[in-house]
Amino acid sequence: MGLSVKDVVHLPIFEAAKVKTGKNLLHEIFVERITVIELPVENFVKKNEMVLSTGIGCEDDPILLKQFVKDVINSGAAALAIAVGRYIHKIPEQVLQLAKYYDFIIIEIPWEIRFGDILEIVLQKINEEKKGDRQQGEVVRQELINCVLHGKGLQEIANTIYKNCKIPVAITDHSQGVRANCHFDKKILNIFYGDGRGQLQQIPQSHLLYNEHPLYHYIEEYMIEGRMCFQLSILNNEKKQGSLLFQLDDRGQLTSFLMNVFDHALTACALYFVKENAVEMTEIRLKDNFILSLAKNNNEVNSRLISKAQLLGYDLTRPYICIVGEVREEKDYGGSNGSLQSMNYYVQKEITSAGKLLHRRTMTTFEDGDVTIFLEADHHPYMETANKFLDIIERRLYELLSGVVLSWGIATHKDGHYVFHNSYQEAKTALDIGKKQKGLGERTFFSDTRINRLLMAISNESEISDIVQDTLQPLLDYDRRRQTDLLYTFMIYNKYKGNVSQTARALNLHRQSLLHRLRNIESLTQLSLVSSDDLFLLELSVRLWMLKKI
Repeated sequence: MGLSVKDVVHLPIFEAAKVKTGKNLLHEIFVERITVIELPVENFVKKNEMVLSTGIGCEDDPILLKQFVKDVINSGAAALAIAVGRYIHKIPEQVLQLAKYYDFIIIEIPWEIRFGDILEIVLQKINEEKKGDRQQGEVVRQELINCVLHGKGLQEIANTIYKNCKIPVAITDHSQGVRANCHFDKKILNIFYGDGRGQLQQIPQSHLLYNEHPLYHYIEEYMIEGRMCFQLSILNNEKKQGSLLFQLDDRGQLTSFLMNVFDHALTACALYFVKENAVEMTEIRLKDNFILSLAKNNNEVNSRLISKAQLLGYDLTRPYICIVGEVREEKDYGGSNGSLQSMNYYVQKEITSAGKLLHRRTMTTFEDGDVTIFLEADHHPYMETANKFLDIIERRLYELLSGVVLSWGIATHKDGHYVFHNSYQEAKTALDIGKKQKGLGERTFFSDTRINRLLMAISNESEISDIVQDTLQPLLDYDRRRQTDLLYTFMIYNKYKGNVSQTARALNLHRQSLLHRLRNIESLTQLSLVSSDDLFLLELSVRLWMLKKI
């Protein structure tokens, strides 16, 4: 999986191109992006990015071109393609020698090939590869999770990994006992766990091909009897439960797809060990029920509750931001309980990781696809702290879970004896208002919902409802009969504070057509759009109607 430089140069558009250096690396180096860059390079090139350049500015200065190429190499680019024929007629030998010294790929392309065509074709291939990786990764994720949910064992997890990746794997527990093996060399396993009859050498991580996947930094590589062996720790609640071992013939196999599969496999293994450990599962249930009760029940935070929390590892004396989230799949097929459980495990894992990364305590509970988080507050504004925390969670979850949609309501820490219940109620209110006003996939802060809460409060008054009905019904009837949209026209007109020109542009209408619509609105409602009182009544009626409609 992944688009290699070899795949790129084999595209028809590169038929006339020539690989000048790094031919032996074409299948090992993968392209994740493509860009056009000229002097200076600075920080505009990212790792694993293919660079296109005309060499403009360097045509009469081979030393300057050499420095340009060196800057591209130092940026971590996948390859450099230079268009020859206009500014650079021939790539200087000293530049090629530099590339050979750094094992870097340089491609010569004719001037006649348009960069725009190259960008379009290569970006399409990259997107196809990423889409395929995500879809296949989702299939593998579900297979691995089902191994646990359907009562299968670690051997089935190892078999699933091998089936999808053709990589020999082994799984061990915390006592280094081999619990599963799929085509993994048993001799290497024996040496790895110290039988004293072989050479084992740990390799510095800098020797691995760079991969942006977060799991990359946790890989340990060893050389055993001339064979490469890699290890990843299986963690649960920050405790090592075992190890996932795998063998590669070439470091180039360490693609983002493979990293995602191993990430899913680590989660599946962790879930298996959780199921195996009944005591730990009991502790998890106790914590979950405690946080749920803390949020939903009007419990006073007294010494008894604080002591009970301490037994579960929580400190209720600290201030907490409350975040209530809704986790949904983009395509709702009425997902099974097992699918919901697997999503919850992933969400819990990323919440824990984000809290650890930010050095913040977290308390979390799940209920019917909703997650409640109490995040330790600090001296920073609560919006800033919550956004930073949720950014970390969403970045990983959107990568791991295909088609998941996350909506959040956030409330700051409250004062008093019922702080957790009160802040939960506010966060839940913010979530509900956000879904109504913005739709799914948004963040809503309780402090930003004052006008909506005011409107919701007065909308329940029967007299107010009658006024809204009387004011807007003529417009609604007219829109329904004539297939027009006078209501929306007024909303845009009001948005631009009565500016006819701006409103006409926004609605893509001729000025006279807009004025005709505005006269219709005044005629139907018997209200004047130049009267501040009438305008206020119409605006309030529309906002209350929209709130009820949603």
